[in-house]
This record gives sequence, structure tokens and C-alpha cells, in this order.
Amino acid sequence: MEIPQEDYKRIEEVIYSAESPVGIDAKKTHVMILHMLEQIDERLRRLESAPTSP
Repeated sequence: MEIPQEDYKRIEEVIYSAESPVGIDAKKTHVMILHMLEQIDERLRRLESAPTSP
């Protein structure tokens, strides 16, 4: 899975915690999940705003 570096960094900053004992793999997993949820949300918004056929 390729995540744009800008998206990765933005999400990584949101979930970062210097006090957390969580390792790098867990952080990467969270970033991937959040990235995919954002993509799904975008798709749903487009579908919901698309005109419907009669």
C-alpha cells in the first residue's frame, strides 16, 4: 500500500506520543487505517452528493 508522504506525516503527527510504549509497526498500522478511512469517507461523500437517476 502506497500512502502519500504528506498524508503519512499528517496522520503520524496526530497519533504521535513521546510517552507511548507503542512501537513503529503499531504506528504505521494506525496511519494506514486512518488513511483508508479518510479515503472511504471521501468516496461516501461523493456518492451521497451525486445526482440520482430517475
